[in-house]
Amino acid sequence: MSAQADTQGLAPARGRNITKLVVATSLGNALEWFDISVYAYFAVYLSKAFFPTGDSTTSLLLTFGTFALTFLARPIGGILLGTYADRYGRKASLLLSIAMMTVGTLAVGCMPTFDKIGVLAPLLVIIARLVQGFSAGGEFGSSTAFLVEHMPGKRGFVASWQFASQGISSLLGSGFGLLLTSTLSAAELQDWGWRIPFLFGALIGPVGLYIRNSIEDATAPPAAKHDAPVRTVFTAQKFPVLLAVGTIATATAVNYLIIYMPTYVVKALNLSPTVGYLAAFAAAIAAITLNPVAGYVSDRVGRTPYMIAMAVLLLFAIFPVYLLLSGKPTGTVIVLAVLLLGSLKALYLGAVAALMSELFPAATRATGLGLSYNIGVTAFGGSGPAIVTWLGSFALIGDLAPGYYLTGVCLFSLWALTTIHLRKANHFAA
Repeated sequence: MSAQADTQGLAPARGRNITKLVVATSLGNALEWFDISVYAYFAVYLSKAFFPTGDSTTSLLLTFGTFALTFLARPIGGILLGTYADRYGRKASLLLSIAMMTVGTLAVGCMPTFDKIGVLAPLLVIIARLVQGFSAGGEFGSSTAFLVEHMPGKRGFVASWQFASQGISSLLGSGFGLLLTSTLSAAELQDWGWRIPFLFGALIGPVGLYIRNSIEDATAPPAAKHDAPVRTVFTAQKFPVLLAVGTIATATAVNYLIIYMPTYVVKALNLSPTVGYLAAFAAAIAAITLNPVAGYVSDRVGRTPYMIAMAVLLLFAIFPVYLLLSGKPTGTVIVLAVLLLGSLKALYLGAVAALMSELFPAATRATGLGLSYNIGVTAFGGSGPAIVTWLGSFALIGDLAPGYYLTGVCLFSLWALTTIHLRKANHFAA
């Protein structure tokens, strides 16, 4: 679809400041994702606080199982908040999603442990994570639609800041990991230190609300109330949803396995978690710097040719990286290996949001994006750490579990990208 066609029904710009719009939207997205990364980075401590068992692996599986379970709320949030955005405006949905995330983050940060209130503790953590999953589910579709509709001529570049902002959240999360593990004892971290990043996220949530309240929608009056974006997506746009899921699968799988790295270096490599946090920190810097580069290049050379090339590079890098990681590596080797994987992921991911947005017309864009993105994140991201932990329990797979997992997901993404390229993505959005 051409930029002209896509902007039919959109309100004139009226002097908007693109830089302010990108910063406001992306900062809110970063705050949303901060809690997700912190939960995974501090999983070892959360497993002992809320899911204590006689076996550390079982406790960790329960912790990551909860991490995956609450992702089931994401597609629901994507559909309901996406429909809300398509009917009542992107800004209204964005304000609601960040408010809900702030409440959920505060609840986890203040939650009494299993030792204090027994089985009620993990149940309340699950409820708080469901609230966070629901709100995060509505974030991507609404914020991506908001950005591409303000700057349709440079969709790749402007939408790439969605994922660059997630790099900021990973940077903050891994930064907290580095700071706390280097300044607190293991006992202090387990007792109260893990709560600090959650409380930090809850405190800065109101800042995100304030900033988002100052921005304006680019859309004309949204879809009429009698329109049914959900019905349209499920009846007429099922194949674009499948293709969009495929495009995000590899990037989200790599992203969540990088988040899993502090746990991986402790459980599989018997090293200090600080090494894992440092590796994740390096990958986050790569995300912040390379995502916009990828979006800009995709605007110039074409979305699918560029992304297919990056996916192939990722495919061939996966097993060498994990062979290196499983061979008794040093801390330096781990950081460099994760930096390589994170850089390739960022160079792929920077173009994803724009490509996904081009699969859906404006009237159903937030709904279609929200549904497909959250199916992809739930199936290939949120469940990733739990699947890798389970696969790693098999002797024939062992420490190479992440490599096997990522290879399969990458092949799926290559199929989706090739299909979009052959069918011409512009054809899907009428």
